[in-house]
Amino acid sequence: MLKVVVSPTIAYVLTAILFLFLFTLFLNGRKKPIAVFSHWFHMLENFNISSQDFYTFLEKAIASRQIPDMKMYRVLYQESGILSAKREYLRVIGNDRIFDICAAPVGTCFFFSWWLGEGVSPLYRLVAKIPFVGTALIKLFKPETYYSIDTTLMFQETVHSAVLEVVNAYLKTKGLRALSEAERKPIMNKVLK
Repeated sequence: MLKVVVSPTIAYVLTAILFLFLFTLFLNGRKKPIAVFSHWFHMLENFNISSQDFYTFLEKAIASRQIPDMKMYRVLYQESGILSAKREYLRVIGNDRIFDICAAPVGTCFFFSWWLGEGVSPLYRLVAKIPFVGTALIKLFKPETYYSIDTTLMFQETVHSAVLEVVNAYLKTKGLRALSEAERKPIMNKVLK
């Protein structure tokens, strides 16, 4: 029988690499949705408000809708690479769906956006990466159903209406027109495959 002997130094290095891989997977699993279903954005020229105030008002508007099992908190995303500045988003979670909402100045303009995606645990992300069978296993244990699609669409519409309510309230206080119907529509990706 062949016996493999690994030095303690190599074992420590391999353990450290495995730990870093799993830790990175865990952090990435918590940071971004696995799939983005839809998004929305709008930029206002010569407009400026406090992002923090916007998030505070938005949290109240979303909470007033009493979404079951909903959580809200702030997350920071890198603007580009690991050493770049971070941008704060308001995260709203409900029924394994993640809404990341951004309100930020861009020069003399102000930008609003949101991204709706599926939030899954790092374990699901790991299973999804298994060659040949990962996707089939996810579909077996977490199938796409009419209920899950309806829940996603209801969650999207509820949070989106709260975002529009707060944006339009700010526009009204500045004496600007409300967003048009075309400006209010989200861009749909994969909700209905």
